[in-house]
Amino acid sequence: MLQFQDNMDSLSNLTYKYPTFLLTGMPSLESVHAWISIPFCCIYAIALSGNSMILFIIITQKNLHEPMYYFLSMLSATDLGLTVSTMSTTLHVLWFDAVKISLDACIIQMFFLHGFTVMETGVLVAMAFDRYVAICNPLRYTTILTNSRIMQIGLLMTTRSVIIIVPLLLLLKHLSFCRDKVLSHSYCYHPDVIKLACSDTRANSIFGLIGLILTTGIDTPCIVLSYVFIIHSVLSIASSEERHKAFSTCVSHIGAVAIFYIPMVSLSLVHRYGHSAPKVVHSMMANIYLLLPPVLNPIIYSVKTKQIRKTICTLLLKK
Repeated sequence: MLQFQDNMDSLSNLTYKYPTFLLTGMPSLESVHAWISIPFCCIYAIALSGNSMILFIIITQKNLHEPMYYFLSMLSATDLGLTVSTMSTTLHVLWFDAVKISLDACIIQMFFLHGFTVMETGVLVAMAFDRYVAICNPLRYTTILTNSRIMQIGLLMTTRSVIIIVPLLLLLKHLSFCRDKVLSHSYCYHPDVIKLACSDTRANSIFGLIGLILTTGIDTPCIVLSYVFIIHSVLSIASSEERHKAFSTCVSHIGAVAIFYIPMVSLSLVHRYGHSAPKVVHSMMANIYLLLPPVLNPIIYSVKTKQIRKTICTLLLKK
């Protein structure tokens, strides 16, 4: 009997060590998942087609081969990555009620999800720097932001993302999970997974804090500082028309920053303080956090950027 109990304990430990998590669609709305999938499909289609169009236009139009548009293409590429990284599990949950996901599959999804998120914050910093140089030091714009330097910036953002995310995810392999293994979202989100661990997560918390400092802790002040210098430079311009023109070149980027950071901060607050909030609120916030930037960024840049808008109109009229 004692040996049987030991065997059961060993089997239990094995199960906890290599768990299968359960994804969550829309809590309390499982009966209408098929209907909910329709707006999700439309949103994914808008995000994929919009960002693909921006990339296609920038690649094919030689007059757009400038630093500003290179950074915009990076933003569209990261938005595509964010969309694709969660689309498969979300639609599987809504269409087929396929809620099970292994720890390894979860880690792979989190690598792309959090990796592209870190890259996007880096792209937003690079775009802020681009606007700073264009407005505060226009005569040296082309000599500062050369093609080789833009490639170095892109490589640096990718490398930083990998260096920050990989150790954080590898630490998950050493955790044991002995609680109810139900995730709050239709995809794997690192803070959500950590909450289900029953072993010591101090190392994960330390690496997570370091990662947060190296991304949001650095990127947000850099963006704010760039706009402090931009505002100071623009206000020194005598002509009100020139001031308006200078500010108008920043509107699209300010919009991109807002639709990225506001949902991210809101989701973090819901995870931290919204324990009493209905589960559907957690699910909605998580989906807004990931889907809002990929959907709205192409629209904002298509509407507010004259060259992009003109090229899209030309392509549509040709057809």
